[in-house]
Amino acid sequence: MEKNITKISLQKGANLKDLQSINKQIYGAVDDRLYSNWELFSNQERFMMRALKGIRKEDVSKLKTNLVIATSWYLALMNRLHVDIEEAVWNRFPYLCSYCGSCPCICKKIKPTKRVKIIKRTHLRPTDIEKFQKMFEDIYPSSERTLDHAGIHQAEEQGEMSEAIQIFAGSHKKTSFKEIVDESADYLSCIFAIANSAKFDFALELRSFYTNNCHACHQAPCKCDFRKISLFKS
Repeated sequence: MEKNITKISLQKGANLKDLQSINKQIYGAVDDRLYSNWELFSNQERFMMRALKGIRKEDVSKLKTNLVIATSWYLALMNRLHVDIEEAVWNRFPYLCSYCGSCPCICKKIKPTKRVKIIKRTHLRPTDIEKFQKMFEDIYPSSERTLDHAGIHQAEEQGEMSEAIQIFAGSHKKTSFKEIVDESADYLSCIFAIANSAKFDFALELRSFYTNNCHACHQAPCKCDFRKISLFKS
């Protein structure tokens, strides 16, 4: 008798919570077994640098593939740290710039020196990944920057998230963990910014990636071993 095989896929209309949950279902067990927090972050950084190389080489296909893989590792790290990324993003960007508190952002015009107090507009909260991408386009219009600039900003946020994780690892303070949560939201906002600048539907790319369990071994939970994952190239 043929054994039933679980097939986990990201569906159209899924939100960020769904995305994070699916990543945990597929990769949670193998990640917990094989990887430390720093190894998860190192892999996330590895594929993000490849995505940025795609920008430099004007290779949108390379950019898309590696951006999605980097996001998968980012989700794994957020699951390990028990960070709800949808709540983190909405608390940081409630359809407003997290710094000047405007939509669209007017930071370049007023040059604020500190963050303003933001009042959430709950009725505008995005209900799926596509709407989160649109929210970031409305807050930070892609017409106001180049794709290269979006990539540079992503690299900056990569460094800031690394710094936040290092500080928390050395202090174990609630305030330090809050920095990780905030930086994780900033990091994801830059991923959406890159997608908007490169003019592709990030949710569609995620659905292509999460279409049949693990993208490499196509099993759930993932059965890839350490060597296969560590040597994986896109």
